[in-house]
Amino acid sequence: MKLIKAVSFIFQFSLIGLGLAAIYVLSQSEYTSAEIFKFLASTPTEQTQIQPAAEVNYPVKSYADAVASSFASVVTIYTSKLVKHVTHPLLNDPIFNQLFGDQIKRRERSTIETNLGSGVIISTDGYIITNQHVIDGADEILVSLSDGRGSQAELIGEDKETDIAILRIPINGLSAIRVPDSQPIRVGDVVLAIGNPLNVGQTVTMGIISATGRNRLGLNTFENFIQTDAAINPGNSGGALVNAQGQLIGINTAIFSQSGGSQGIGFAIPISIALDIMRQIVDHGKVTRGWLGVEGVPITAKAAMATGDPNIKGALIVGVFIDSPADKAGILAGDIIVAVNKKPVISIRDVLETITLYQPGDNIEVTIFRGPQRLIFSMSASQRP
Repeated sequence: MKLIKAVSFIFQFSLIGLGLAAIYVLSQSEYTSAEIFKFLASTPTEQTQIQPAAEVNYPVKSYADAVASSFASVVTIYTSKLVKHVTHPLLNDPIFNQLFGDQIKRRERSTIETNLGSGVIISTDGYIITNQHVIDGADEILVSLSDGRGSQAELIGEDKETDIAILRIPINGLSAIRVPDSQPIRVGDVVLAIGNPLNVGQTVTMGIISATGRNRLGLNTFENFIQTDAAINPGNSGGALVNAQGQLIGINTAIFSQSGGSQGIGFAIPISIALDIMRQIVDHGKVTRGWLGVEGVPITAKAAMATGDPNIKGALIVGVFIDSPADKAGILAGDIIVAVNKKPVISIRDVLETITLYQPGDNIEVTIFRGPQRLIFSMSASQRP
């Protein structure tokens, strides 16, 4: 009798153990519980046909392929310029300069200033995109490729307002970087910054896109930066910011730093803007932008109350250039611009950036408030000075 009770006790606890084991297996399995029960009830032939509920996604362990596809398209740019130093401050005085200028000028010192930056080969026929500040005022521009070849570069054109410059080198067998068909960049996407920081050699750093559309930083006239925490240091300027597929999405431009080193806040110009500047420079030799000839500031409380809407958004005009399109159309200081071609604007920068998207001669419709009165003016944009 005791033996029967012992066997019964062991059997009950075995069942409980099997049940707990089954619950654990269900919780850890990649199959659903319904699929497991279906599997147990099926024949051996049917069991071999049952597939997992979902594939397991393993983390990316390397970006070597992305780097390999873009590394050869990033170049190092060395520039030099001759700088003359006046040895005596009295040369700025007209009388002193007239009496002794010739003697002192013979003692002027000349030094050669050098600069370092990076660039991106955008086409196999030698066109390179870099930053304008990398080649600013240079007398000589040398480009060094990752394979050791080098050449003097020709400056095709530059645009200080977006900090973009276009170079060209006479070298065959160049590897042009790949550019995505569209720009589906998102905050959180993995990015790689490639360049030659501090002249240590071609270097790759990794981070994510921290923000998009950054502006009002005071770096350029027109700003629409990609922000990244990929390490960017002096020498990276003009280099490539690529996605996880090795496609170019931006031109590394600047860092926000109080020490001069990388602090995880870097900025890149979106490739769509850089390519637009390049097309204009290559096709026309310069960048053309629309201009209306107005100066503005944020709307004051007094100006807003005059419209009857204290929450009005737009730009308060404080100056109109004589004979400008705005002047000829009848826009006056004190007017508030609220829309350009029916697109609402919230600041004078919005007005500026919207108008520069149009070419000289394009018709532009400007909606303003003059006190409580809503008016619409039509005018033709002229070339931005």
